[in-house]
Amino acid sequence: MIWMITKYLLTAGMVVFISEIAKRSDKLGGLIAALPLITLLSLTWLFIENQSEEKIANHAYYTFWYVIPTLPMFLLFPYLLPKIGFWLTMGACMLLTIICFGLFALVLKNFGIQLM
Repeated sequence: MIWMITKYLLTAGMVVFISEIAKRSDKLGGLIAALPLITLLSLTWLFIENQSEEKIANHAYYTFWYVIPTLPMFLLFPYLLPKIGFWLTMGACMLLTIICFGLFALVLKNFGIQLM
């Protein structure tokens, strides 16, 4: 139980840390947020918890493919935010990401990569 609490605190701490940095510097906050810190923590947790190398490698592999369809959201968000507000922008970005993911998964399926 202590291990689970430690994992939650460290992982949540990273999110809080990044948001605090972003309050002070847009560029530095964006840079730190773009780093794969949560992925690296996830890989570390899997390793510490004695998951197989195959499981850890698969996590990194699929993370790569899942990141790509999220990228258009980062262009849409700053465009929509001043036009429709925060919550509608969040919803639009989530919808765009879902659509991009579905289309991306269909394209990759033709190359033998199964995301769904």
